[in-house]
Amino acid sequence: MSRSSHLLKKFEYKFGCQPGLYGAPGRVNIIGDHTDYNDGFVLPAAIGFSCWVGLAPRTDRKLIIHSDNFGETIQADLDSLTPRSTGKWPDYPLGVAWAMERAGNRLRGANLYIDSDVPIGAGLSSSAAIEVAVGFALLDASHYPVDPVNLALLCQRAENEFVGARCGIMDQFTSCCGRAGHLLLLDCRSLDFQLLRLPAEVQLVIGNTMVQHDLSVTEYNTRRAECEEGVRRLARALPGIRALRAKHQKALRQ
Repeated sequence: MSRSSHLLKKFEYKFGCQPGLYGAPGRVNIIGDHTDYNDGFVLPAAIGFSCWVGLAPRTDRKLIIHSDNFGETIQADLDSLTPRSTGKWPDYPLGVAWAMERAGNRLRGANLYIDSDVPIGAGLSSSAAIEVAVGFALLDASHYPVDPVNLALLCQRAENEFVGARCGIMDQFTSCCGRAGHLLLLDCRSLDFQLLRLPAEVQLVIGNTMVQHDLSVTEYNTRRAECEEGVRRLARALPGIRALRAKHQKALRQ
C-alpha cells in the first residue's frame, strides 16, 4: 500500500471523511551550515523523505491536529493562537497557522492528520517539512494562492516567533522550492535561487550515524547571537555591514 493510500485510510478512520493530501520534503545540506541567517549562500537539496498531511475543512475555526508519529491529538482555536513555545511537536503546525493569520490570511478550521518519514533529530529538517506541508494544506483549504517563496517566509516566521528558534530561511525554502534530482543554490539575502541538476551518474547518499541531532533552541539562538555580536564588532571597521556576509565586494577585499 502506498503512503498516500495508507494516510487516506488512517484519516478516514480518525475523522470519518476523506481529506486532501499535501506533502513537503526534508532536506540535506551540502554547503553553508549556519550561513543562511548571516545572509550567505547555501547549497541544500530536498530528499526523498517527506511529511504528509491529510486535511478536511471544518465549519468552525478550530484546528484538530493528530500526529501519527507521536500518537497524540491536540485542539486549538484559530481566534486565540498566541506564541507560546512548549518545545513539543504542536508548536510547528500551530505556529504556521498563527503566522498565516498574522499575515492577513483568515483560515478555515480544519481536521489535520500528520504523518512523516523524515527522521526526527537527524538534522534533515523534519520541522520544516511539517511547517511547509501544514502551511500548504491550510492555505489551499482556505482558497488562498500558494506562492512557494512567501510560504517559506511564513514558515520561517512561525519558527522564529512562535517556536522561538531564530533559524534562517534555508530549511523552509528548500522544502518549498527543492526539486527531485537537483541541488538548490540560494542567496539568502536576495532569495534568488537556481536549481542545479545533478548528473545522472551522481547520487546523494545520506548516512545514518546513529548520533542524535540535539541542537536545542537555546543553543541555536546563542550561536546566532554570537554571529550578530561579530557583525557589531566588524561594523566598527566596515560601516554599514549588516551580516557576516560582506556588504559588497570592496568589503570582501578588505
